[in-house]
Amino acid sequence: MTGSWAPIWIAGGGALLLGIAGGATTPIGSWYRELAKPAWQPPNWAFGPAWTLILACAATAAVMAWNAAPDAAARRDILILFGVNALFFLAWSPLFFMAKRPDWALVEVVFLWGSVLALLIGLWPISRTAALFILPYLGWVSFASALNRAIVVRNLPF
Repeated sequence: MTGSWAPIWIAGGGALLLGIAGGATTPIGSWYRELAKPAWQPPNWAFGPAWTLILACAATAAVMAWNAAPDAAARRDILILFGVNALFFLAWSPLFFMAKRPDWALVEVVFLWGSVLALLIGLWPISRTAALFILPYLGWVSFASALNRAIVVRNLPF
């Protein structure tokens, strides 16, 4: 598949599916609107575009790393890194929004953050440029983690 359009379609399709799943599991209802939130929280409308950009960067990183991978073992590692990250990405919104447990989501976001860091570290030896495309994702999850914590602290107990 190296050098073909397949990695682009797969990574782009994966990012699109993750974005759709994330949006579908993020109902903004009265429960969420009534939570005490920090003044520095972005407006609700900003989260969709932010995640779209971040997932596009991650998909770009995936394609770049895949095309730069020296062998099948490196491509397998890339798939594992992105697969694990996708699982942790998919777990956060249902915990926070559907289960209405920001405290559980705060525990889970540690694993999401770790999986993003693993992407950065794992892609670095394959393609430094691909790894750099993960930096916005790491920054956003770091910010989201701080926001998650601030919401938990302001709204205990759950």
